Amino acid sequence: MINTCFFGGGCFWCTEAIFNKIIGIVSISPGYMGGHVKDPTYHQVCEGNTGHAEVVKIDYDSSKISFKDLISVFFSTHDPTTLNRQGNDIGTQYRSCVFTNDEKEIEILKEYIENLSKNFDKKIVTTIENKTEFYLAEDYHHNYFNLNKNVPYCSVVIDPKIKKLINSKNPLLKHN
Repeated sequence: MINTCFFGGGCFWCTEAIFNKIIGIVSISPGYMGGHVKDPTYHQVCEGNTGHAEVVKIDYDSSKISFKDLISVFFSTHDPTTLNRQGNDIGTQYRSCVFTNDEKEIEILKEYIENLSKNFDKKIVTTIENKTEFYLAEDYHHNYFNLNKNVPYCSVVIDPKIKKLINSKNPLLKHN
């Protein structure tokens, strides 16, 4: 069965690149969610005034990977304790967030965050937000890392995250 989830873990280029390496993922789309402007553009969202977060929409095969597995990857590949920031990406558009209206997912998330918080000195600031309309990002954002590996942002920011994930030998990694 194909299910959908929405994660915001900083720059959507990073989040998309991470989840492209995970089994059971059917498709990933970068976009914007959680704001008050209809059909926002990347430039509008980057100004930080639309209320949107950069997110990825992940369609996954729940017979191959669970929502709990997905959130374990999500929380292990970004810093859920930094408010409105991931590395040098600063602003509410880079907040750590999960969008859902599913009560079971909310329950799983709350329990996961509660257990995970024991591993951090700082408070986990990841928000669980009501799912709103998802706006697909402009075409040039799709599969950005794989198409732009030599761009400095990709080699300095995204590539180390991918290498860390691969070196973790996470059993959810695709074998390719």
